[in-house]
Order: sequence, then structure tokens, then C-alpha cells
Amino acid sequence: MTRIRVALVDDQALFRAGIRMLIESQPDLEFVGEAGDGEAGVELAASATPDVMLMDIRMPLLDGIAATEAIIAADAPSPRVLVLTTFDLDESAARAIRAGASGFVLKDADPEFLLAAIRTVHAGNAVIAASATRELLEHFAASRARPDAPESFATLTPREGEIFLLAAKGLSNTEIAAREFLSEATVKTHISRILGKLGLRDRVQLVVFAFEHNLVD
Repeated sequence: MTRIRVALVDDQALFRAGIRMLIESQPDLEFVGEAGDGEAGVELAASATPDVMLMDIRMPLLDGIAATEAIIAADAPSPRVLVLTTFDLDESAARAIRAGASGFVLKDADPEFLLAAIRTVHAGNAVIAASATRELLEHFAASRARPDAPESFATLTPREGEIFLLAAKGLSNTEIAAREFLSEATVKTHISRILGKLGLRDRVQLVVFAFEHNLVD
């Protein structure tokens, strides 16, 4: 069994120790390193090549937002970044998502939720279903001027447009399939095409795109 390689960037040593023990207790996960600031986190991403990186936001030297941007922009294949935050409505978390993170998890979340989030983003999905995430994105988007949708949005077919709006509202592939009378495999194909046409990495960026361009109520 190929295990999911997980790294952690957080400036609290006690918190890092707890997360390390949690990861190491899972047979399908492998803890490959930790760092106490953003600069060291960028170096860790390059040297340890994790599949998923847990990233705190507020850290010395380089914060989690700038570190996420640097990691995603690197030439090497970048890990999925899962942001750790203390507050469920935190504009910094939304900025990190815009920088390329695949979602966010509250630091006081249940251990089972964090483990599920790691597996979810590793599978290529995004941690976006939680109501707190949606509220955060709405809060963030409301604080910005909303431009018209870019020309790329017009390239979506009518069916892709419908699926885009449902995904932007946080519906899962299963829920979209049931509503649109499609198979889950077909929905997954549509989502992949939508992301490609819009130049988006995952469903989190799709939701941000929708809110920023005033495409959802």
C-alpha cells in the first residue's frame, strides 16, 4: 500500500507533536517532516516532497499565505495544501485558498475530520462542504468589488454551466448526479472539463471564482 506523505508547518511545537502522533497512528499516512515557520516550510515542501502539507497561517519569517504561494508556484510538483486556522471566519484563510490551498480545517476540529480532510485533498478533491468554509468565502468575496465573469466562463456549455453552479454551492458529485440525472462518472468528467476551461486547480478555486464574479446567490 502506498501511503499518503504528510508534512506539517506550524510555529507551535506542542501542536506539531500532537499532529505528528495522529498522522503516525494511521496505516495509510506517513509523516515526512515538520517546520516551525513559513520559510522552512517552503524548503520542507521541496526536500520532503509531501503529498499533502498542513499549513498554519500566522507564523514568523514567512506567513502561511506567502508560503503557500511559493510552494504552489515552484517548478516541482506541488503538494496539496490544507490550511490550519483558529477562526471559522478568517479572511486570511480565504486568501490562502486563493493562493492555491485546497481547503481549510479549524485547529480545534475533531481528529477524524482532519484525517478525512487529508485523504480528501489527496484524492484531488477539496475540503469545501463545511458551512464555515462557505461562510468564509462569502465573507471574503463580499469585501471585494465583483468584476464581470471572464470570457472563459462563456466557453462552458449549458450543461457545464449548470454543473458549475451546483458545484459552486457546495454540492458533491453524488448530489449533482442525482439532481441532474447523470452518473457520478459523467459529473466528474464535466467538473474536470470545467476546471480546465476556467484554468482552476480544484473545487475550492471554483467556489472562489464563483463568489468573486458574482455567479452565485
